Amino acid sequence: MLLVAVVAVRISSRSGLPSLLVYLGIGVAIGQDGIGDVHFDNAELTQVIGYAALVVILAEGGLGTKWSEAKPALPAATALALAGVAVSVGVTASAAHFLVGLEWRQALIIGAVVSSTDAAAVFSVLRRIPLPSRVTGTLEAESGFNDAPVVILVVAFSAAGPVEHWYVLIGEIALELAIGAAIGLAVGWLGAWGLRHVALPASGLYPIAVMAIAVAAYAVGATAHGSGFLAVYLASMVLGNARLPHWPATRGFAEGLGWIAQIGMFVLLGLLVTPHELGDDIVPALLIGLALTLVARPLSVVVCLVPFRVPWQEQTLMSWAGLRGAVPIILATIPMVQGVDGSERIFNIVFVLVVVYTLVQGPTLPWLARTLRLGGDSGAADLGIESAPLERLRGHLLSVAIPGESRMHGVEVGELRLPGGAAVTLVVRDGKSFVPLPSTVLRRGDELLVVATDPVRDAAERRLRAVGRGGKLADWLGADGSRAHH
Repeated sequence: MLLVAVVAVRISSRSGLPSLLVYLGIGVAIGQDGIGDVHFDNAELTQVIGYAALVVILAEGGLGTKWSEAKPALPAATALALAGVAVSVGVTASAAHFLVGLEWRQALIIGAVVSSTDAAAVFSVLRRIPLPSRVTGTLEAESGFNDAPVVILVVAFSAAGPVEHWYVLIGEIALELAIGAAIGLAVGWLGAWGLRHVALPASGLYPIAVMAIAVAAYAVGATAHGSGFLAVYLASMVLGNARLPHWPATRGFAEGLGWIAQIGMFVLLGLLVTPHELGDDIVPALLIGLALTLVARPLSVVVCLVPFRVPWQEQTLMSWAGLRGAVPIILATIPMVQGVDGSERIFNIVFVLVVVYTLVQGPTLPWLARTLRLGGDSGAADLGIESAPLERLRGHLLSVAIPGESRMHGVEVGELRLPGGAAVTLVVRDGKSFVPLPSTVLRRGDELLVVATDPVRDAAERRLRAVGRGGKLADWLGADGSRAHH
């Protein structure tokens, strides 16, 4: 199954289809209506495995989120995750009640379930499209934040008895988000501090430790009755921006776990659905999806982003990029586990809606971005820097890869002006290594070995990144290589 899924990723990347549809298709193909004839109807197990997979996916997404992009987008993303969800639930539930004829309880459950954008879908699609950092940062942060309020709403609407007053739900959502955020930031900071000050005996232990810290953030957050999903996302974001040792290996390990989580989760969801039972729910799913895609999502984006003066082009793209994926399908298992009347129909409607509108929205996003003239930043590519701690020497060995678009190309070693206690000790060029002189000119494709003592390690890395982005003008630019504002 893993080999088939890996090959399917290649096919989906060439065709522009989101990989989640391919995985869902594999699950349906081996299910009871497919060639595998596998009978699976355990919604509770699916929910448990789905939650576990989401933790890994959110951890991988947080590790890959740049703080420089996410920080300016946090207010807008928070508004979308709170007020935006409320608007989306209201509009979608009204459409489900008046257009499809569902009871209000079922309509509210569907409205809440499909109001959560999916982290896996957003991360996988957006990171292949060169978009402005504000758009990418807002959408990624929103997908990491909005799971918490939606889970609370779905559980409340699925519970037996009358739904609590709206102000009680708002208070619960605010409290869970606050607890989850505080725990996530605290666990992430403590984990990063520990990994930077404790030299592990093997490089392969660092990726395991990072993922363990991320999962621990979810566990602590959920145990404290906070948002575990928000905790794991924020903890992973802190870890991902902490310049940890052996970072490329950690990112590779996290990406591998993320792919396995996506494959397992989507295949299992495909197994859970029974295709021959979907016929009566196709038209209702299309009607609710139209209301969600063309009314609820754009309205929530406009309401939330107008105060931030976001251009209409970016609002249009963010309206279309509210991708649904595994999260709504997993949340649709909550009313099944709770025994809500009509819960199987709710699951089928959500499944059809996600498949159809992901098929429509995912492949058309690049076209829409080009039409709206929203291209990515054309700045210099960032350096690839990996750090290995030298425990006995109280120093670090930095491995620096100069990418093709780096402005470090053409800079002499002496012009790097590294702080005292740091020096370029070796250059690897075209497979050959040599000890550089101060006058040695660096070229794209070079790999440098820089030894830095512990006190100046961070300063050396900041200086290398500044030169990589600003070249010889780095003295007149900020530490990130962007023009300083005075």
